[in-house]
Amino acid sequence: MRIVLQRVSRASVTIAGRVAGRIERGFCLLVGFTHSDTAAEVDWMAEKVVGLRLFSDADGKMNLGLSEVDGGLLVISQFTLYGDAAKGRRPSFVDAARPEVAVPLYERFLAQLRSKGPVVEAGEFGADMLVEIHNDGPVTLVLERGADPSVRSEK
Repeated sequence: MRIVLQRVSRASVTIAGRVAGRIERGFCLLVGFTHSDTAAEVDWMAEKVVGLRLFSDADGKMNLGLSEVDGGLLVISQFTLYGDAAKGRRPSFVDAARPEVAVPLYERFLAQLRSKGPVVEAGEFGADMLVEIHNDGPVTLVLERGADPSVRSEK
């Protein structure tokens, strides 16, 4: 499981001209899954994201978490996080989990995040989305959990 997390002052996702999700201060999460990901990776990642302290305290240090700043989460599924552009000009996406694997993991991730308290907005799996991100800082982290995607299991 791979996430690109951006601390945002605001973020939104629009699908077919309709705003599907919008947050103010918080994290925008671009989320991708690979073939070997399981519920264990999803649960660990949800706990990690909600517990991160990336907001400044009164001294300007990153000591505050989402709950302390009343922050929200905007979660966007993004299979292209497992794109491989090492060869040629067209990326390969063979390391990205197929929808029958990724959709249940994505839905579990959303449920796990919601169970931990923050407001969670989301895009739509597989939809063509316009994501507007106002990166605050900028602060961006790449989080990864699970097996090395270069060692794919053939199922």
